[in-house]
Amino acid sequence: MIDALNIALALLIVGLGIWTVVARDTFAAVAGFICYGLFLTLVWVQLQGIDVALTEAAIGGGLTGALLIGAAARL
Repeated sequence: MIDALNIALALLIVGLGIWTVVARDTFAAVAGFICYGLFLTLVWVQLQGIDVALTEAAIGGGLTGALLIGAAARL
């Protein structure tokens, strides 16, 4: 069961990363980046790196996402 979850999570992260890179709409790319960071948080929790997961959620999903949304709004 856990192996299936890990494989699905890995495929989801790879697919989301590719979609974020090829997205033409700026807001869609930023939303994909935020989701990518939050799914990476789940990977770090699965690997039992709770401190890294909290940092990824705060910086990767939260702060960087807010900065990118602000930058995309000014474009």
